[in-house]
Amino acid sequence: MEGGPQFGGRFVIMETEYLKRCFGNSLTQALEEVAKVRPSDPIEYLAYWLYHYRKTSKAKENRKEEIQLKEEHDNSLKETKTTEMLKQEEYQIQQRDEQCDKPLTSVASSTEKTKSMQENTKPLEKEALEQESLPSTSIMNPDEPQEISFPVIQPD
Repeated sequence: MEGGPQFGGRFVIMETEYLKRCFGNSLTQALEEVAKVRPSDPIEYLAYWLYHYRKTSKAKENRKEEIQLKEEHDNSLKETKTTEMLKQEEYQIQQRDEQCDKPLTSVASSTEKTKSMQENTKPLEKEALEQESLPSTSIMNPDEPQEISFPVIQPD
């Protein structure tokens, strides 16, 4: 018969993996504490120590969870604030763009008006040039060299 000690016709096989998984280091620490203190009732002391250990372990886990939840909440708040700031900034940029578009439209329309006015004045300019050339008796030919006379200024 293999296994371990026999109790009441049954073989009890201690599974160390199970004990490690369930108790971890707590049972080892508890037994060390019992050996160090040497209480009058070691079983009651061991039971109390394990109960207290479980209670404090759960409290530590709860604190860790609370801290993690608080961090997640803080991160969520930061993300919300950042999103709101980005939305506000986007809105301000849109407002600025809309304001910039308005003057550009009026400048474009005034440019078109100026071109229209210039085109309307071309016939007038042509007529003015023709009238200026009327009093002159010489006809200017662009191919021939022209004589230009400058008035002579006498010193006093």
